[in-house]
Amino acid sequence: MKQKLSVGLVLILLLAIISGCSPSTPKSGSTANSGEDRLSIVSTIFPGYDFAREIVGENAKVTMLLPPGSESHSFEPTPQDIIAIQNCDVFLYVGGDSDAWMKGILDSIDTSRMTILSMMDIVDVVREEIKEGMEHDHEDDHEDDHEHGYEDDHEDDHDHEDGDHQDTEYDEHVWTSLINAKRITQALSDVLCQLDEKHAPIFRENTATYLAKLDVLDASFHQVVEEGQRKTLIFGDRFPFRYFVDEYDLDYYAAFPGCSTETEANAKAVAFLVDKVKTEEIPVVFYIELSNEKMADTISESTGAKKLLFHSCHNLTKDEVKRGVTYLELMAQNAEHLKEALG
Repeated sequence: MKQKLSVGLVLILLLAIISGCSPSTPKSGSTANSGEDRLSIVSTIFPGYDFAREIVGENAKVTMLLPPGSESHSFEPTPQDIIAIQNCDVFLYVGGDSDAWMKGILDSIDTSRMTILSMMDIVDVVREEIKEGMEHDHEDDHEDDHEHGYEDDHEDDHDHEDGDHQDTEYDEHVWTSLINAKRITQALSDVLCQLDEKHAPIFRENTATYLAKLDVLDASFHQVVEEGQRKTLIFGDRFPFRYFVDEYDLDYYAAFPGCSTETEANAKAVAFLVDKVKTEEIPVVFYIELSNEKMADTISESTGAKKLLFHSCHNLTKDEVKRGVTYLELMAQNAEHLKEALG
């Protein structure tokens, strides 16, 4: 975990300073958006970006830092990214290890004129289960690491502590729960309404409409689970859906933990997942977006299970960005694929 700025990040900061792009102090009552009347909102990843644009419509400038098709855990900000952050009115980030780069930037710029929101501070968080270096018994030990394809016992308490979560092992994929998505959207809306009283009525109306849509989608997930013949999911991939499965009381087996950088599972894990699919006649094996899909392919080919995407919504492809794909669309697609998996 990075505790200090990398050499590359130091150079980026120096370039930003040398370029002479330090923001001028905004006039009283104006935004930090370089003379524009609209608020400027910057989100590190797609969920926050999409929540923001649902709230503001065309009445604010919304920017996402993570480039399409990129992995958040290897993201390195550009000088333009740093300028966008220091010029924005609202900065929304996750608050976990994938945002380790952000702390150094915020420590180096004047943040007194901006509002900073961490998604992980808005919701209740759970600890990631990563127990590396352990010997596992597939039949007797059901509390093992998902890195080796084991079921979660769901006994972790929902912990929430104010402040930075970068030095802990909390699962940062909080937006995969629709309930958490509602909480984050409402918290962001409240801040935007305070900062822009002129457009506050529009923001509140848009927020209410969006929360209602999230409620409808949440109800559809509950219906899919209630009508399903099984409650076990197989992920031949990383597993960033802890908050999702907790919300709908689902069991799961996965090849790797949520933030694992591994792409190759060992033979024992493959055999375990293949056996689980065959034994329980599970019809679907999932993979996540921007994955090499190798593990899911192996399980699918060995069992005849259908391979389907379950989108964590952390980022989009360039094509999805061009098509204007939304969080709601991706989660609705997940609901359809979940129906196949549980049917």
